[in-house]
Amino acid sequence: MKSMPSVKSALSAAAVLLALGACAPGSSSSDEPAADANAAVQTGVPSGQVELNLIATPESGAAMKDIIPAFQAKHPNVKINYVDTTYDDYNKSLNLALSSDTSPDIVLLNAVGTTVKDQLILNLQPYAKAYGWESAYPAGQLNQWRIAKDGTTLGSGDLYAAPASFSQVGLYYNKAKLKKLGIAAAPASLEDLEAALAKAKAGGETPLQLGNKEGHASFPIQLIGQSTDGPAAYAKWVFGEGGSTFDTAGNAKGAQSITDWGTKGYYSKDANGIDLQGAVDKFTKGDGVFFVDGSWDSKKIGDALRGDAGFVPFPGSKATAIGTSVAYGISRKSKNAQAAAAFLDFLRGRRPPRPRSRRASCPPTPRR
Repeated sequence: MKSMPSVKSALSAAAVLLALGACAPGSSSSDEPAADANAAVQTGVPSGQVELNLIATPESGAAMKDIIPAFQAKHPNVKINYVDTTYDDYNKSLNLALSSDTSPDIVLLNAVGTTVKDQLILNLQPYAKAYGWESAYPAGQLNQWRIAKDGTTLGSGDLYAAPASFSQVGLYYNKAKLKKLGIAAAPASLEDLEAALAKAKAGGETPLQLGNKEGHASFPIQLIGQSTDGPAAYAKWVFGEGGSTFDTAGNAKGAQSITDWGTKGYYSKDANGIDLQGAVDKFTKGDGVFFVDGSWDSKKIGDALRGDAGFVPFPGSKATAIGTSVAYGISRKSKNAQAAAAFLDFLRGRRPPRPRSRRASCPPTPRR
């Protein structure tokens, strides 16, 4: 088995979606004053013809193909142009797009990055107050898009993005394979999962589908860690609070578990050469009894496995889901911020339904 990347680098690189930054440099506009969080704003769609440009990635933006026509039907004076770009290209080009003279109005935020520090996106706190978002959404969904006055510290301060959905990472499983192996139900504890992995190995199956080319071994590591330690300590580490640490008993247990599973042959020795979507493809083609992934891939998995697709929260003594909001911000250069904010508010009532695979869309991170 090829060696896995260090646990800390893997987790930082892949699982903590909210802490990642876009790769492309932003055009700093520090000479401009920050938006007033208490500024008076107008709600609703203004009269007259309005044209908005919205950019996203194919996975996170898929729902827009239904949402945009519904919004336009309700507001026929608004036209929304939608463009999506692959995840990696999107993150690399987002800051450049926001700083350009042809900046889009509404943008998917996979992460805050330097968009706030460089004053590329609008402070949405006035709209959050005007539309009542703070009472409409769970605090946890909004806090990951709150940024302190320094422009980089997450978890507190003003709101810079509005959630459209919430993605959860959990345990997919193939029901047909469980039945074939004589496993009566999805694992309810880590011990149950490890017993099922051993049984799958003995039965000639790939117990766990895993693609770690982009560091996604961090998913099971993080889930084991959080389900052991509980979510509070980890949330402090994600948001960079003083005194927080990654060095916990739970994370050590997660790292040791993924190492032991590799030694026992529970996942492919080529895992480090397979990316996440490659692992999804393998799982949908029957290669793997279990698969740790997010709800963003639920449609693809559900369409392929149909009634054999199962999904449960990752088992543990303190079962804790990891995930992130699919959220959208408004460019500071938008000339139609009022209409753009009205569209973000419209997203509240347009949450995607749960498909057969029981995706954990609460009604929802990462990844895309």
